[in-house]
Amino acid sequence: MKRKNIMSEKDLKIFDVDAQLDAAFDKEGTPERKIAEDKAYAFFTGQIIEEARKKANMTQAELAEKIGTNKSYISRVETGRTEPKVSTFYRIASALGLTVKLTPVI
Repeated sequence: MKRKNIMSEKDLKIFDVDAQLDAAFDKEGTPERKIAEDKAYAFFTGQIIEEARKKANMTQAELAEKIGTNKSYISRVETGRTEPKVSTFYRIASALGLTVKLTPVI
């Protein structure tokens, strides 16, 4: 019989995310915070691309060949060490059978 791991309310800790970010990366609007945010966006973009590539059952080498680059570039993008230009991002999305839709923020 499998036991479920259920957390009680006292096990849950509530914290202020903004305060945590301020402590780790300085206040919003500072150069240090901007650098941290840029790195986070690059990392999340890479994670989205990696997940889509895997769902498409494609290797990094196959994706690289489809967009005219090399495997190490795809690896750097997926790990957030390199952020693709917009035109390259569109080529990656297209090679993975995806579309990019821009919607207004409401």
